[in-house]
Amino acid sequence: MDNSIQTLINQRFPVLDKGFVELQDMMGDDLAIVNAARVSFLGESKGPERDKKLLFYLMQHRHTSPFEMVEFKFRVRAPLVVWWQWVRHRTWHMNAQSGRYTPFEEEDFYLPAVWRQQARDNKQASEGELYTPDSDKLTVLLEEHYTRGYALYQQALAAGVAREQARLFLPGFSVYYTWVTKVDAHNLLHFLRLRMADDAQWEIRQYAQTIYQKVVKTALPWTAEAFETFILKSDS
Repeated sequence: MDNSIQTLINQRFPVLDKGFVELQDMMGDDLAIVNAARVSFLGESKGPERDKKLLFYLMQHRHTSPFEMVEFKFRVRAPLVVWWQWVRHRTWHMNAQSGRYTPFEEEDFYLPAVWRQQARDNKQASEGELYTPDSDKLTVLLEEHYTRGYALYQQALAAGVAREQARLFLPGFSVYYTWVTKVDAHNLLHFLRLRMADDAQWEIRQYAQTIYQKVVKTALPWTAEAFETFILKSDS
């Protein structure tokens, strides 16, 4: 494994107020993509310049299967409002923390730093910060909601209610869960193209940008450069 990749393993990159992204393992690198493409005629590396040129050709012309030869395994802690979006990408393999086995902690809730306005032209999106005298009050109300919900959860557990039912008292979309996820490079780039876009939900954009900036650009520098040149720029 390349030293630059090795330094990433088990690094924890903070996201949102209490979340993180951690690369647990990785298989392959830029050269693995190139060699996978050349196997069609039993070729191998032809030096950095020609190898990089081939990788750029693959990205430009959407020859995607060689990129599937590289895999990432992440450990991610995110609120359910993020996972609700993430699981739509069915090419990811996921195993999630279960509230049936693990009790939740008092701080396991997402508290947004700012409140956003509803977008005028997009029914499913937000747009800009909400500046009103009520903004701080809304944050206090949300904190009180979390405190009361967690107290009821604890009360139910103390009464002997099963964890799988007691969690009904918890504020649903804000609860943090930890997942282990695995994906190949081709489908990771597809995820990043969609979830780093301006019209993606703000919270999941923070996870996508962290994965791209902190992991992908270090682990697959040629791939990241080609991705920006032929995919991201074509979307803008």
